[in-house]
Amino acid sequence: MNGSTNQRLGRYVTTSWGDEQVRAFVPPPLPPKPPVRLDALQLALEQASQALGRLDGLASILPDLPLFIYTYVRKEAVLSSQIEGTQSSLSDLLLFENDEAPGVPLADVQEVSNYVAALNHGLARLRGGFPLSLRLIREIHEVLLSKGRGSDKQPGEFRRSQNWIGGTRPGNAVFVPPPPELVPECMGQLELFLHEERPDLPLLVRAGLVHVQFETIHPFLDGNGRLGRLLIAFLFCAAGALHEPILYLSLFFKANRQAYYELLDRVRVSGDWETWLDFFLTGVKTTADLAVNAARRIVALLEADRRKIESLGRPAASVLRVFQHAQTNPILSIGGTAKRTGVSFPTVASAVGHMQRLGLLREITGKRRKRLFVYDPYLAILNEGTEVPAR
Repeated sequence: MNGSTNQRLGRYVTTSWGDEQVRAFVPPPLPPKPPVRLDALQLALEQASQALGRLDGLASILPDLPLFIYTYVRKEAVLSSQIEGTQSSLSDLLLFENDEAPGVPLADVQEVSNYVAALNHGLARLRGGFPLSLRLIREIHEVLLSKGRGSDKQPGEFRRSQNWIGGTRPGNAVFVPPPPELVPECMGQLELFLHEERPDLPLLVRAGLVHVQFETIHPFLDGNGRLGRLLIAFLFCAAGALHEPILYLSLFFKANRQAYYELLDRVRVSGDWETWLDFFLTGVKTTADLAVNAARRIVALLEADRRKIESLGRPAASVLRVFQHAQTNPILSIGGTAKRTGVSFPTVASAVGHMQRLGLLREITGKRRKRLFVYDPYLAILNEGTEVPAR
């Protein structure tokens, strides 16, 4: 396959891996040539832009935006890591963050926790005026692989050896990214595109192009999939399309996994950017609509439950403090809640009893000591799409 007839197509170079000679794919720089046919994407683009605007607008009127971001970021971390094969659920992550014992291998939960830290680091840097650049991408990668599994895979450094996707070696792989000596050049071209003023290319289209290009270059030894999905959120925030990090496509990619991989391959094999971008824009619309719906349901639930607590009369004040804690700790213990809120153990125990009777909390251990309680209706909304098969 040669780029002389279609400039959208990459080239293959022969590289060595052990005793084998393998063909590695090198993508052409962005933007695609011939240019993306935006007329074919107009409806999908309008719908995705409107959905993104609705989501950003909703964020400005949420009564407790930090709470929504806190929980939504964790949901995204779980979903993105599940795509890579971890078995950690949202409940496992919340237990881990509260020093309770999760029911999965620690490495799985550590990986998800790293994702939350990487996202927070990237956003803090962007808000401090640092540009979305190769330096920042490497910084985010370093945090992503800082602890646990992957920490021996050169965190924060572009790979110096050949990697591959699928198969047991490059010779039988599904896809072989560029050889390591070409990674700096490919990533340098991607950085130029990130910084280029392109009024002819809407932000949503640019985000779709950048995601595929990053995944195709696969510049790191590990963590490329997670970082490639994070880049989408960073692009929206850096450009001001979203003021808060509340749009993540991992649930859409997870639900449409086969189509996702097939369309990435179509871009590489036939230069079909339009079909990929239509899928991507559908994902933005679907995901933004789901986030708006979840936010509205969470606001309604919290308001209804607050009214139930206020009807208690005198005990309501202390119960409301525990209720506030349960919103960022939907799985809680009496001792842990007392420690974090400064409310005495007996008062927390009494408040938890009230919340159980109101149907807000459910005890999940069956023990007499070190009991754990879950804020069921709330966690159910957050958990949608993140459930993992029973272990």
